[in-house]
Amino acid sequence: MELQKAIMERKSVRKFSEYYVTDEEIKTVLEAARWAPSWANTQPWKFIVVRDRDLIERVTGTYAENNPATKCSLAASALIIGCAKTGVSGYKDKLQTTKFSEWFMFDLGMAVQNLCLKSYELGLGTVVVGLLDHDKCKKILLVPDDYEAVISIPVGRPATVKKDHTPRNELKDFVYENRFGNPFGCV
Repeated sequence: MELQKAIMERKSVRKFSEYYVTDEEIKTVLEAARWAPSWANTQPWKFIVVRDRDLIERVTGTYAENNPATKCSLAASALIIGCAKTGVSGYKDKLQTTKFSEWFMFDLGMAVQNLCLKSYELGLGTVVVGLLDHDKCKKILLVPDDYEAVISIPVGRPATVKKDHTPRNELKDFVYENRFGNPFGCV
């Protein structure tokens, strides 16, 4: 599949079929995540593949009330929990070197984007779930203190035919030249 096609057509999926995502498929999407860039190659991410139905229910129970991803998470054959080590991305010699102390979010985000795009290429659907009680999820999955449980990614085969995407902002609405607010000439 062409990368541009995957970027433009991939969308969040909140309804899965009965298809069981294989371990080989999970391995393939995690391999894509592995190749993401990160701050000073720290690779702060860890992923927990949750297959146990009881654990899936418990993790989904940490989602915020009325989270639209709850139903699909319970129906997914796997949840992939994205965790990240704190205190390494954006740090040098254990000292924060950037204004943003949570640079691990950026690094994990790039790994997750790779995972989601590869899932789409394989005919799988994903949705990134961040509206949850991170501390409860962390406790359930025994995540160490120096890591955060950041997101849950239900994975499955989409149950419905994809609909058109929601509208996207035009380049002219968010691309500037030289200074914020100065329109970029070619858009």
